[in-house]
Amino acid sequence: MSNRPISLHTALASFDALWSPRIVTRVNDYDVRVAKVEGEHLWHAHDTTDEFFLVLDGELHIALREPAGERTVVLPRGSVFTVPRGTEHKPSAPTGAAILMVEPTGTPTVGDRHDEVPAHVDATTGHTLDA
Repeated sequence: MSNRPISLHTALASFDALWSPRIVTRVNDYDVRVAKVEGEHLWHAHDTTDEFFLVLDGELHIALREPAGERTVVLPRGSVFTVPRGTEHKPSAPTGAAILMVEPTGTPTVGDRHDEVPAHVDATTGHTLDA
């Protein structure tokens, strides 16, 4: 990882792929990832870890399947939300968004349980930032 400050704006400008996060830094055993998103991701769950989202630009929607039923949280720019471990969720960004996520290193973007992975979703544990 870099021993210099990292501009999130520059990091996001260094790639175009949607739903394909880049690792900007690591904190202990956690990746800090940025991604450009638009359209829908897929229903998935992370069985052993929470998933933290910060919306850097645009608006992110996260549909949740909870014991009380389904609901969707809407996150405008500057908002944060944590999906609890084991909760099925489906992020989407109808008009596009830039997001920052914090997850344990090696956590797959499609979780431990998921629907079929559509072609536009990158099933990865994050890519190295080339900025």
